Amino acid sequence: MLRNLINFYAQGFRNMKLGKILWKIIFIKLFVLFVLLRFFVYDGSLKDIGDERAKSAFVLENLTKEQSFSQNTTHAIKE
Repeated sequence: MLRNLINFYAQGFRNMKLGKILWKIIFIKLFVLFVLLRFFVYDGSLKDIGDERAKSAFVLENLTKEQSFSQNTTHAIKE
């Protein structure tokens, strides 16, 4: 039964023309998102910090920071 299911999907994929191109585009986009952007988006700040207590303090401090952008945005919304 499992073999029939695999053959069904394999045969359907073999007969695709436009679908193959679209799947290639999807895989290229995923590659760009997960591999190339990783170098630009994720920073190594936590790798530089040694123990778990220091890491948790660093994350807590950065999560609870007040930023001027959020204050300006709420001020503009209230007016």
